[in-house]
Amino acid sequence: MQREHLHGSLLAFTGVMALSFDGLLVRLADTQGMDIVFWRGVLMALALTLLLRILDGRWAWTHLRLGGRAAGWVAAGFAATTILFVLAILHTTVANVVVILAASPLFAAVFSGLLLREWVPLRTWVAMLICIGGIAGVLAGSLEAGGWLGDALALLAALVVGINLTLLRRSPQVDRLAVIAAGGMLAALIAWPLATPLAVGLDSLAVLALMGLVQLPLALTLIALSTRYLPAGEVALFLVLEAVFGTLWVWLFLAEAPSLLTLLAGGLVLLTLAVHATWGMHERRTP
Repeated sequence: MQREHLHGSLLAFTGVMALSFDGLLVRLADTQGMDIVFWRGVLMALALTLLLRILDGRWAWTHLRLGGRAAGWVAAGFAATTILFVLAILHTTVANVVVILAASPLFAAVFSGLLLREWVPLRTWVAMLICIGGIAGVLAGSLEAGGWLGDALALLAALVVGINLTLLRRSPQVDRLAVIAAGGMLAALIAWPLATPLAVGLDSLAVLALMGLVQLPLALTLIALSTRYLPAGEVALFLVLEAVFGTLWVWLFLAEAPSLLTLLAGGLVLLTLAVHATWGMHERRTP
């Protein structure tokens, strides 16, 4: 049991660390948003489709058909999240985006209560209220700096992620990697009329290829595999690291320093999420 826990922890940690470079790579792509969405979606769909074929011997659309109607809704949610994430990164700081998105599991808890009647404990409501206060602080900082649109898009993305997590909870038959691949392709199709993908420079295309063919498939696959060995709450605890390191990479490589208000409010959100997840793990282990 201890070895399985260690194995799951290493998978989750490595996957989240790979995922933490997402904001930096979007910045380094240095092209318009719909071009990023198009290439990111197409390449991620290609990589995950081939990976599923290698691992399971079936194509992604076979997995989607097994997931039924729920798979289609979840894929649409992933497409929306992809578009909103990229546009948010281009309209506000990476720190703001990753802090707001880090609260999406708590939104999922509320949607689970409303849609599945799985009402969450008091500690989750307390954590939600604190996080809302922290996110309000992040938004207030953006109103001064002019990044309110990106923050609003990130908040909408967090709500969509919360709904998607609830749908996945209700539909365990849905293959996670297959719907992400389908979501990437759907996002690319939505972006296509507004994009000029063949006009993207070689340097930008190289960054997008790294993102779509390596970074995202690696991160999402490792995180998905970690759920075989760890409860969802423990995996969510590792996702807090994405907000920390996602901000750090952009700060180190591009000198995009978050404002003091974002640091304070973001620190409050991340600390709350970490305490909430740790408390939940302790309750599950206590007989």
